[in-house]
Amino acid sequence: MHGIAQQPAGAAAAAAAGAGKEMPADALVRADPAPVQQQSQAPAPGGMPPLRAACYMLASLLLALTQGLFMNLISANLPQIQGALGATTSEATWLIAAYMAPNVSLSIMLVKVRAQFGLRNFAELGIAAFVGVSALHLLANDLQSAILVRFLGGVAAAPLSTLAFLYMLEPFAPARKLTVGLSLSLTNTALGLPLARLIGPPLLEIGQWHGLYLAEMAMALLSFAAVYLLPLAPPPRAKVIGRLDIASFLLIFTGFGLTAVVLAMGRVYWWLEAPWLGVLLAAGIAAVAAAAAIELNRTNPLVDVRWLTSREIIHVTGVLLLCRIVLVEPTGAVGFFQVLGLSYEQTGTLYAVTIAATVAGGLACAAVMKPGREPWIHAVALLLLIAGALMDSRATNLTRPEEMYASQALIAAAGALFLPPAMARGLMSALKRGPAFILNFIVIILTTQVMGGLLGSALFGSIVTLREKFHSNLLVEHVALTDPLVVQRLAQLQAVYGRVLTDRAQVEAQGLALLSQQATREANVLAYNDMFLLVAAIAAVALAALLVHMAVLALGRRAAAPAPAAS
Repeated sequence: MHGIAQQPAGAAAAAAAGAGKEMPADALVRADPAPVQQQSQAPAPGGMPPLRAACYMLASLLLALTQGLFMNLISANLPQIQGALGATTSEATWLIAAYMAPNVSLSIMLVKVRAQFGLRNFAELGIAAFVGVSALHLLANDLQSAILVRFLGGVAAAPLSTLAFLYMLEPFAPARKLTVGLSLSLTNTALGLPLARLIGPPLLEIGQWHGLYLAEMAMALLSFAAVYLLPLAPPPRAKVIGRLDIASFLLIFTGFGLTAVVLAMGRVYWWLEAPWLGVLLAAGIAAVAAAAAIELNRTNPLVDVRWLTSREIIHVTGVLLLCRIVLVEPTGAVGFFQVLGLSYEQTGTLYAVTIAATVAGGLACAAVMKPGREPWIHAVALLLLIAGALMDSRATNLTRPEEMYASQALIAAAGALFLPPAMARGLMSALKRGPAFILNFIVIILTTQVMGGLLGSALFGSIVTLREKFHSNLLVEHVALTDPLVVQRLAQLQAVYGRVLTDRAQVEAQGLALLSQQATREANVLAYNDMFLLVAAIAAVALAALLVHMAVLALGRRAAAPAPAAS
């Protein structure tokens, strides 16, 4: 299987691009309304004047885009960046692993840090650290220094996504925080990846690696100003950090970080060919198991393992994980066009369509989301996802981005519709048990959204690689030089080189090489079609299970309803 580990740069970048969508949930729990501003303007629903409320919402959008671009500019433009840094594909992928390793678990401890040291201090120090790390990116000129600053970036960016959520929730009344506020917050976080693909190539043309982070530095400074000009309403402080909390967090940090590295690098070095991948995975599982053993024997655990393994929470976790895994399909479309060799000028409009569809889906979700409507919203989202994936599964080597505008718009809208209801349901379950259980829900978010994104990219990327080898073998078996059609095609390809080469042997060799490239391209097209079909099949099974679950609940309510009294 040694040949399987050798993957094209575009495929590795496409797999990594969908790996980093971060969905922290600790910011969603603030139910306290914002303080009423003593101004003459009419108050907004949360007690804040409309103009000031709009400023807080724009600050949230700015923070979310800053964090999203910081995380995705590398993964979305990996082939170009590896050239600027003089690195191979496998070496450049370490930039993604270095960022994700600390980032996947820091939100767990940041909840208690914020509660103990104050929200204002948390916001100011967090954004200041992010500005400093953004500036360090401008000093990185080689791969080693770039990996180091990406690791520091994973640490510094963790508070930023939390602040983006807090600023979006601040203007809303408590009753609308988990409906309108939550939908708009998650929509903001979903914009980072397509926007990074849209603006990344022009920035690279300006200044390569440094061009990306000059723009990122500008956004970081704007975010810095927004945080200082628009303070958040501070909740009361409390001493909540204990010694065992630190020990448990260090074990979780190690376990999640090692697992993230394995998921990010497994496709590049291939799962069964690099022994160190197995060592890292075993060490990560052991660290998480040790943390669970500590938490099971504590009176006030950092993470309530028993609640996390309850039936209701396992169901919510499964829904969130399914959502994150199947929504890697847009990343597959990006990889598909990279295999075809399309340039940014040809694919840029597709990313703009994706952004518009995401915004439309988020606004629609905010308009219709209410308690009890979650299953119906999920059913609509799954239908959109199935339709989009089936449309993509008919792609050929002549398919161009404009033919995928509709399908990718449906999938982007499905992602914006699916996540907020599932997130709201899990948060409501946690709030019923008390504020302490919010920290436990953050573990669910990290494992399903961040780790789930890495898992989805690794899973579907590996499937594409395996199916490409399968289809290549089938195609090669049917390419025989005794076949008149093959001979005719080979003659056409050789004619291209016959005008510039005089050596007949060289002409024949170049023609055979070009025929082999075309066979490989066709095998990749068929492999991506298989991936799109698999996404549609998984979504169809999920939809069927959802409809059966809704029918069972409806029958249960009907059976439990009291019989009408006899007249």
